Amino acid sequence: MYDMLEIDEHRGIVRVEPLANMGQISRSLISRGWTLPVVPELDSLTVGGLIMGFGVETSSHKYGLFQHICEAFEIVTAEGKLLKCTPSENPDLFYQIPWSHGTLGFLVAAELKIIPVKKYVRLHYRPVYTLDSMVSVFEHTSRDTKNNDFVEGLVYGCDRAVIMVGNFVDAVGPGSLNAIGRWYKPWFYKHVQTYLERREPGVEYVPVRDYYHRHTRGYFWAMEEIIPFGNHPIFRALLGWAVPPRIELLKYTETQTTQRLREKFHVIQDMLMPIRHLKQSIEYFDAHFRLYPLWLSPMAIKDNGGQRGFVHPFRTEDGLVDEMYVDIGAYGTPGKKGFDNAVALPLLGKFVIEHQGYQALYARTFMSREGFRMMFDHAGYDLLRERLPYCRQAFDEVYDKVSSKGRGSPVEMRRMEKAG
Repeated sequence: MYDMLEIDEHRGIVRVEPLANMGQISRSLISRGWTLPVVPELDSLTVGGLIMGFGVETSSHKYGLFQHICEAFEIVTAEGKLLKCTPSENPDLFYQIPWSHGTLGFLVAAELKIIPVKKYVRLHYRPVYTLDSMVSVFEHTSRDTKNNDFVEGLVYGCDRAVIMVGNFVDAVGPGSLNAIGRWYKPWFYKHVQTYLERREPGVEYVPVRDYYHRHTRGYFWAMEEIIPFGNHPIFRALLGWAVPPRIELLKYTETQTTQRLREKFHVIQDMLMPIRHLKQSIEYFDAHFRLYPLWLSPMAIKDNGGQRGFVHPFRTEDGLVDEMYVDIGAYGTPGKKGFDNAVALPLLGKFVIEHQGYQALYARTFMSREGFRMMFDHAGYDLLRERLPYCRQAFDEVYDKVSSKGRGSPVEMRRMEKAG
């Protein structure tokens, strides 16, 4: 289930199986002059995971989440029927599949939009040194979808960040060419930090695939905790080609002790917040986590033409709709004294609900079932689960799959395999 099945340039779609990953798809499409409008940055991310969970990239302010570039899904239901789902064919199922985590059926193929691609991304780095300017610059550039193909922010402190704006170009102009994806290059977030330290903006031209997967080698900045010397020039020159190790290998080598430490102290969270609450969100992370860098990626949450789904745009009390959100990614070990996930994550979930945000469900959640249903709209989902034959008997609800109680760690899975 990992193949690219068809590239239809006339229709502007690529049809793929669910285990096809972003590295595989970007290589194939770019060689033919095409790309996905939204290419989540880690090579190993799969189409199935990005649809059934969520996917975002720095072009999402223009194109929305990964689900919004999907033209069709093919799923096998609990009764064994193959259904094609589009906005006009089985539309209720089409809009409900994203975020459903395989609890409505098995995804076997998807049709994704493709757009023409250019050779390079012209990347402008702008350091900022106050929280107000950080929020103002980021929101302004995110809402300018006409002139900015990519927008990203890396936050190095409550009042320090670098805001990046990228645009597709066919040739290298004034500025330097930086093939940031080569094995001997500095990890991207370290490179970006140099603009903050120099206290001046800059422009670079980055090969388009290097840009798409700029965070792969360092797993954003998580690799520094796994290989503390991994960004050293000598290590990069000699062994940079071997980074990053596969996630499956890292999970397999986990012990009970490291599992307990990770579950208590280590954070991997993405929070999807209305962009109007960006300032309060950064202040919250600073007060309760003190974890930097933070990743900022703007995104539009579409209203699906009024169709139901798990997530919806922000709506004010007087009915005004604002699609613009920001993904705040927090990865690593917080610096706050006495930090404990068992305390911090439930409070974070409460903060997100109060501000009409959403939590990415690949990560741990300590929300109650009631809190989970407050965060995500289950109305259409519940109706489908009742209507589809054998669905409730065959599949758990989303909450039962993603809650902290429903997840089994690699250590626990190995223990169960030995016992069986």
